Amino acid sequence: MRSRLLPLSLAAVTLLTAAGCSSAGSAGSTGPAELTVWIMRDSLTDGLLQRFEADFEATHPGTTLKIQIQEWDGIGQKITSALASNDAPDVIEVGNTQVAQYAAGGGVRDLSARTAELNGADWLPGLAEPGKVDGKQYGIPWYAANRVVIYRKDLFAQAGITALPKTRDEWTAATAKLNSGDTEGIYLPGQNWFVLAGFLWDEGGDLAVKGSDGRWQGALDTPQAAAATAFYQQLQALGHGPKDSDEAKPLQAEVFAKGKTAQLISSPGGAAAILKANPALKDKLGFFPIPGKTAAKPGAVFTGGSDLVIPEASRHADAAYQVVRELAGEKWQREIAKEMSYVPNRTSLAGALSGNEGAAAMAAGAANGHATPNSPTWAAVEANNPVKQFLTQVLTGADPAAGRAASAAITKALNSAG
Repeated sequence: MRSRLLPLSLAAVTLLTAAGCSSAGSAGSTGPAELTVWIMRDSLTDGLLQRFEADFEATHPGTTLKIQIQEWDGIGQKITSALASNDAPDVIEVGNTQVAQYAAGGGVRDLSARTAELNGADWLPGLAEPGKVDGKQYGIPWYAANRVVIYRKDLFAQAGITALPKTRDEWTAATAKLNSGDTEGIYLPGQNWFVLAGFLWDEGGDLAVKGSDGRWQGALDTPQAAAATAFYQQLQALGHGPKDSDEAKPLQAEVFAKGKTAQLISSPGGAAAILKANPALKDKLGFFPIPGKTAAKPGAVFTGGSDLVIPEASRHADAAYQVVRELAGEKWQREIAKEMSYVPNRTSLAGALSGNEGAAAMAAGAANGHATPNSPTWAAVEANNPVKQFLTQVLTGADPAAGRAASAAITKALNSAG
């Protein structure tokens, strides 16, 4: 998933270390420099990048930016090669869940000493936590996105639902009420493992945990996983979603666009795909955060997004840090939120999305955001995703020992070299 929430463009970027932060010390002076910055395709508009470049160069005389747009296809190997070279860019945007992979190679600067200056105590946990590896902050949170509930305002009104649900109990009660006649209460395919992860985090569990010996252990055979899958099964049964496929097979936006579905779980950008397929639904779509176990906070969500990193090989580490500081600072966080509808990197900046119903719901949920287990080999889990297989087995009752098998597969993948 590239740590992105399609159709929103999300990537994660990790940053650099300023003087004294890197194990190698400062790698450049504060004088004039030409900085190379890698930004992923569609993360920001051309206009926004041009405004940032002009503003940065005006406020940092003698420093010029060379912003290079990178494609997602093949980016992992390209970044790995750049980090191992003597000619790396100065700042790189990377997916938040990819930081551990790049940090494992030793080519990314430790920015731990900069976290207080960058208001790290206020960072979204789903961006900050995966950027921190073995107690060191390599990735600086840049922007985020996460899932919300997209719902039909007209169908809620027809069912007499006047208050949006804030708890699981309220949510299932409303969904059961909507699930009548030819209307399904919610479309939830059986293999939406990111949704399951949220329910699992709400229960106090995780997909995998790291032991004191440094080894990872899959955790889908725990009481917390049993509670999470039970709720998933309860909710999934209040609609007609397939038990053996994910949100892309068929495309859930196209299912929703047929007009017989009251809710689905998606990033807010999914509304655009729905309206493209059925323009008649314009003004009928609403958004609310995934409800939690209590009304005290919304349900946990997977946070996709970008962190900024600075390679050890940067020749201008101090100047590169200034780029990261500006991009992660309040001024440009507000600009990015306004133009791109991304969630800012700080919880205190959620108000920047007021007036944008979908983005505001996303920001509310982001306060309880999480990331996948912070292992450099997590991609090996997703490659042959045992969580999807586990969900289908649970929903169909095919294998009562599915949790043990899935945990074993996760354990093997996370402890393999690579």
